[in-house]
Amino acid sequence: MEAPKRKILIVEDNLEITEVLRRFLEYQGFQVSYALNGQTAMEKVSCESPDVVLLDLVLPDIPGKEVLKRIKAINDETAVIIITGYGGEEVAVDVMKAGADDYLAKPFANAALLNALNGAFKIREAHIEDKKYSRFPSFERFFPFLAHEIRNPLHAIGGALAIIKRRSNLRDEILAQSMKIILEEVQHLNEFVQECLDFVRPPAKSGLLEVEINEIISVAINILSHVFEEISQKIKITAETDPRLPKVYANYEEIKQAFLNILKNSIEAIKEGGEIIIKTCFQPDPPPGNVEVLFIDSGMGIRRENLKFLFSPFFTTKIRGTGLGLAICRRIIVERHNGKIHVESEEGKGTTVRVELPVNPPKELYGD
Repeated sequence: MEAPKRKILIVEDNLEITEVLRRFLEYQGFQVSYALNGQTAMEKVSCESPDVVLLDLVLPDIPGKEVLKRIKAINDETAVIIITGYGGEEVAVDVMKAGADDYLAKPFANAALLNALNGAFKIREAHIEDKKYSRFPSFERFFPFLAHEIRNPLHAIGGALAIIKRRSNLRDEILAQSMKIILEEVQHLNEFVQECLDFVRPPAKSGLLEVEINEIISVAINILSHVFEEISQKIKITAETDPRLPKVYANYEEIKQAFLNILKNSIEAIKEGGEIIIKTCFQPDPPPGNVEVLFIDSGMGIRRENLKFLFSPFFTTKIRGTGLGLAICRRIIVERHNGKIHVESEEGKGTTVRVELPVNPPKELYGD
């Protein structure tokens, strides 16, 4: 079954520009409609629920900034990209603070438009995802609010930084370093928000498949080898996997995330050089059996008094840690897949993380 096309509404009073954009976007596979003024735009947002609105700031009836506010009031899930030659980059930060998701100054290249659209789709999907968590009790109910309140200003900061970077002399080492620090901090906060949402994400009631655990391990190693490219060159990663391993019924993406979190911890515990060994085997008893995965690292190890807190949310001994990595692993493996996770460690001698996943998880875990 073919996936539905993403819907884009063009709000632009210049019919010639509108037509050029429409033809290009339809060629790219989008469902496109247009409005020549602000009033029509708001009516179409109400009736059509577009995924993204391309909004000119200068319209014949209502100022574009006011249209932006009304669109967000009608449906705050609708992403808005400002397209205008008016004011140039000087108004970009202002409109992003008002709720726009991106800004394109005319004339813009097709590639720039597609990049902006891809970014807007991701922001929209994250915003929709945030709303799923409002039913959670106690402190977990705070996470969606946290995500919303942090992500919006972070997006504005990121947009403002991109403008500053384009208009600055990057040969100034102090300026370049300062911008690098800002970008790193924005990325760190974005990762923190995502980890909060991963922690409270409800169990998937669909998406269970027969998955190859050895394949997921291979994918996770490949991903982290690129993310930690400089560090991974100093670390030997060995996978001793059983080729006869049975498949398990699991959510592929969730198990991959859990393995990535465990391996990320191992890499960060070694840093200056060492070894990570990943072993898989099948334990047939009790029937129908479990797939066992061992993550063994030669890192700094964990103090005995800290072991009992490892799976507690927000507990961390890292300067830059969020304390959610292993808490997310436990939620995925134990609560969502009826598995087990256990950590053995001795300070100065490394850490072993043991994961057990049942070949056939109980149906009630994912039932309606």
